[in-house]
Amino acid sequence: MRFPLPSFIVLAAFAAASSVVPATPADAAGKEAVVTIANMRYGSIPAGLKVGDTIVWKNNDSVPHTVTARNKSFDVRLNPKQSKRMTLTKSGSFAFYCVYHVQMRGTLNVGN
Repeated sequence: MRFPLPSFIVLAAFAAASSVVPATPADAAGKEAVVTIANMRYGSIPAGLKVGDTIVWKNNDSVPHTVTARNKSFDVRLNPKQSKRMTLTKSGSFAFYCVYHVQMRGTLNVGN
């Protein structure tokens, strides 16, 4: 003879089973790179950047700077001694410059 399980036991078992999520690797969200701006220059741009990686732009100068894409796809404004994060969302080659100091320029190369 079978006895039905009380509904609260069935619901508890279902809730426990449905909340199990497989673990993901720590680097699945991408890597983080810091680019320091100092002495009116961008620091070296890391090679091997990929979509999903994050760049932390850090302005160590006493004047404001920007990291502005020539194609207008990004525009990071940094006050003196400020840092901002930018997650790379598209692949390609992106020329950038500082709107205040046009001699400051660089290129981000982002892979898939």
